[in-house]
Amino acid sequence: MNESTLFLITFAVYFIAAFFYFVFLFSKKESAAKTGLSVVTVGFFVHTLALIWRTIESGHAPFTNMYESLSFLAWSGALAYIIIEYKYNIRKAGPYLMLIIIGIMALASSPLMPDEAAPLMPALQSYWLWLHVSVTLLGEAFFAVAFVTSIMYLVADSREKKGVAKEGAITAEKLDSISYRCVAVGFPLFTLGGLVFGMVWAYKAWGSYWSWDPKETWSLITWFVFALYLHTRIVMGWKGRRSALIAIIGFLAALFTYFGVNYLLAGLHSYA
Repeated sequence: MNESTLFLITFAVYFIAAFFYFVFLFSKKESAAKTGLSVVTVGFFVHTLALIWRTIESGHAPFTNMYESLSFLAWSGALAYIIIEYKYNIRKAGPYLMLIIIGIMALASSPLMPDEAAPLMPALQSYWLWLHVSVTLLGEAFFAVAFVTSIMYLVADSREKKGVAKEGAITAEKLDSISYRCVAVGFPLFTLGGLVFGMVWAYKAWGSYWSWDPKETWSLITWFVFALYLHTRIVMGWKGRRSALIAIIGFLAALFTYFGVNYLLAGLHSYA
């Protein structure tokens, strides 16, 4: 048994969970959704073991290359969903969130993402790596849940306005509220991990708190989008469709910060 084996087991378990969630989506059988949640929880614990094993094997944090960070992002997504599901019972979001998690796992396991653990370069040999990356990815995981529930809100709101809402469906108002709560959790995590911890680490590693590196710039853009979401909602009273669209744009900005910057824009974070 090694980390790669545990990763593949996790991948398979998440796939099984997605199957049960889609059975629930089309059959409306609550038992299928409950089974899906139980399976996701099992997968999450196996995934946790895989990350711990990776840390022991490599001797460093389990998110120093794209394979590792993708695995940790998928783990964060599973954690965020499990928390929100147990608290708010949004089983219909399960199939779509599981597709995102499986997609991330599939990308991590592809030949494009070598999984060999390599010695860390000096810039990464810091405990700030743990704080900066882990907290940032946890924040982005909650943004992912907000992204899904915001899309679900737009669909539910449209159906309710047309008078064709399905009986027993999650109301648009509840989805809007859940999206807000996810952003309210994700935003301080992203602020702390992506900006505060990142700036402190940058100063210690490069002698400057801010260098307008592409990763830093797009992190700031993402932060501004979600700051706009919270400002317009709390101060200006925005809700519903406008808030949902901002949450969706914010998550897309976070995706570009994570993927696009790494492969399209060279900078101080190119080693990531």
